[in-house]
Amino acid sequence: MNRNSLTTAVVAGIAGVAGIANMASAVNLNPDGLGQVLLYPYYTVNAGQQTLLSVVNTTSVGKAVKVRFLEGHNSREVLDFNLFLSKYDVWTAVVFKLSDGGVAGDGAGIFSNDNSCTAPQFGVASNGGGTTTGGQKYQKFFNFAFAGTNSDTGPTTEDRTNEGHFEMISMADIVAPSTLNTKITHVNSVPPGCATAEASFEAAFTASPVVDLVPPTSGLFGAASVVNGTDGTFYAYNADAIDGFTSQILASTTGSLLPSLAQVNDAGFPLTVTSLVFNDGVLLTSPYPGDPEHAIDAVSSIFDAANLYNEWEATADGAIGSDWVVNFPTKRFYVDSVYNTAGTAGLPPFEEFFGENSDDQSCVILGIGIFDREENTTTQTTCGFSPCPPGQPPSSICLETNVITFNASGTNSILASTLTQNITPLGTAGWLNLDLTGNGHDLRQANNGNVFHGLPVTGFWATDFVVSSSGGAALGNYSGVYRHRQSRSCDNALTLGACS
Repeated sequence: MNRNSLTTAVVAGIAGVAGIANMASAVNLNPDGLGQVLLYPYYTVNAGQQTLLSVVNTTSVGKAVKVRFLEGHNSREVLDFNLFLSKYDVWTAVVFKLSDGGVAGDGAGIFSNDNSCTAPQFGVASNGGGTTTGGQKYQKFFNFAFAGTNSDTGPTTEDRTNEGHFEMISMADIVAPSTLNTKITHVNSVPPGCATAEASFEAAFTASPVVDLVPPTSGLFGAASVVNGTDGTFYAYNADAIDGFTSQILASTTGSLLPSLAQVNDAGFPLTVTSLVFNDGVLLTSPYPGDPEHAIDAVSSIFDAANLYNEWEATADGAIGSDWVVNFPTKRFYVDSVYNTAGTAGLPPFEEFFGENSDDQSCVILGIGIFDREENTTTQTTCGFSPCPPGQPPSSICLETNVITFNASGTNSILASTLTQNITPLGTAGWLNLDLTGNGHDLRQANNGNVFHGLPVTGFWATDFVVSSSGGAALGNYSGVYRHRQSRSCDNALTLGACS
């Protein structure tokens, strides 16, 4: 090899290393399950169910984390608080229906027997907290963000808080030694300073320069389970882990809509925010504008799906049932006036503003392909779902957290969901393809021309098998959860070829 060729190779190698380094600071969906941000696509407290949740800090540094619960219609916030995890810490909690805990109200709440610090602390009456009949300190969910002057045309009652999804966003790593780290670190299994941890946190990030905090690293993982102790059902899933989300401290006080998924940032911020997506073994790099309106597209691109695939099983007698949870984790930033201040029309890739057509929803039109296990298929009815929902576009789902059921009557949800659409099954078992590309579902163009076709989505298939004795008494319920599979579609608007 001559010298010029050698120099070229060395330069190429350095560029390759630089590219790998840049990958670490670009937002991506980590298949290994560790990240700076965790998305949990579903919670419910309907019909005697509770949702158990956990988050684990696998690192040797403390972390300040924003925990946010969002209801299922329009992802309006129903509760957020700050959580302080010490090194190697685990935090667990239970989302429950207030009335199931002996508390007045039709909505949901959360309690925890865990010692990790939260701010505010649970159980404080002036904050909407108290103690259940079982002695657990709880915090109720609120309807403030969608009732009264904050109404979004959807339901305004407390029971709107009973289903939805939730997220956890790392705000900062906590330096040791420091006052805050000492307060949140367990001594004989109990942190000594939870009552004043928030004050120390706010003092740290409002100082100039910031003290005791550094930009958050990765290392969180989480899981949740929808449990019915009476029926013996248990639907467990892992949280989606977003890595490379931020290279900055995103500290926020309690009672704030910040930090949010729209605050994604990397080394190119504020000019650009880059996403990394694997598509058929090819790594796609997409730099988006870093301004507040467009940065969310980087997060949406890592969840973008052209087609959503999974199985289903259902019998007419209800002994076997299936629900698909279909959650659009970033939809609110395109269809809700709280986040989309550009007007009264939905921003791409969504077509409707929430409540735009006076139906208290924001619908997206889908293609439906249903198959049994022997390659048979059928043409769906004019609406695709049955019974056909009045006043909605054909084959549409219209909420931010949706549950698709599979039964002839259209009334049976194994998750007891009220956020349902039904697809009439073909036989007793098969698979479904939801085509998400129709009706112009294209994410806005990245700076390099990449355009993802489809919608940002996550979720899972839940199934339940009931085994009964000859007398009809249930002997057992066997539950399963399977993450959705998906395909991607991406074209480059500048080169008129494939994305790169």
